[in-house]
Amino acid sequence: MNTCRIKVLLISIIISFVSLYAQNEKGSILVLPFDANGIDPVYVQTASSILKVELEKQGNVYVIPDSKVSEILDGNECYSTECAISIGKKAGAGKVAGCKLAALGEKIIVQYFLVDADAGKTLLVDQISAVNLEDLEPVMKRIASNIIQGKPSEENAQVGNIVKEETNEPLRRASRKNIGLSFGYLFPQEGYENDEKSFTLNLHLDYELEDLAVGLLAGARDGFAMNVYGEYLFTTTDICPYAGGAFGFHWVSHPASSYVTYNVNGASQGYEDKKGDGFELTFSTGLRILHTYNFQIMLNLEYIMTFNDFDDKAIVFTIGIL
Repeated sequence: MNTCRIKVLLISIIISFVSLYAQNEKGSILVLPFDANGIDPVYVQTASSILKVELEKQGNVYVIPDSKVSEILDGNECYSTECAISIGKKAGAGKVAGCKLAALGEKIIVQYFLVDADAGKTLLVDQISAVNLEDLEPVMKRIASNIIQGKPSEENAQVGNIVKEETNEPLRRASRKNIGLSFGYLFPQEGYENDEKSFTLNLHLDYELEDLAVGLLAGARDGFAMNVYGEYLFTTTDICPYAGGAFGFHWVSHPASSYVTYNVNGASQGYEDKKGDGFELTFSTGLRILHTYNFQIMLNLEYIMTFNDFDDKAIVFTIGIL
């Protein structure tokens, strides 16, 4: 009796593992061998490997091993969507991706597709160009992202997967070294002698990492300010909200009357040794629009605190271009 129960238990465990494996395969992606024309096989193999790694890394999906793909193909070629659907069903893969590389001078045209093997339909057909062999790495990263999100290339530009061909456009999508100007108003909250707003003009020298921007701000804002800032970028898309802060120095302009005190009878008693300059701490938030381009529109809101004898505090709103 005990032996029978053990056998039943083992069979149940095996069935459970098989079922889980089958479900995993259904949620997997099969990448067909690349079709290439006029390109060294070593580069083709490297490009294929990059794509598979990026699919697993970006999408956290299971990529069918090459050994199983070769076994199913059995020496046959498969470059069409119809063939891909058939191969996907045989492999038990939910989706199948195919890719063709063709040399055109120094440029490499990369055409790819994605099919749903279960539904028997094509999900995505697209093409993207690499200006040279070195550009194949960001191209494969872009294709992996497109496949995972089911979007064509023009709808899925993000910082980190911009290819060289796009950086050559008039508003090229480039790596992140920025210089810009912004302008707006300073609204006093405390200090500053009065409650009237004043015009503000800022110069930005900015370097942008994948999710962080750091830079130097020189501003004419009711005096002169020089701050070093850092901003966390919440997205890598064209509409990018951010939040951050800055620390620096602010020479706040105060009229001479600010330094005069009076006695009880109203007679001038003399000048106080009050200083309008001091270290400054800033908290900021805003938007970077057209973030994947090198021509960005910036909307910035700041709360600034200057540690001087007047305890100046203000809100600054600016718009500008990077």
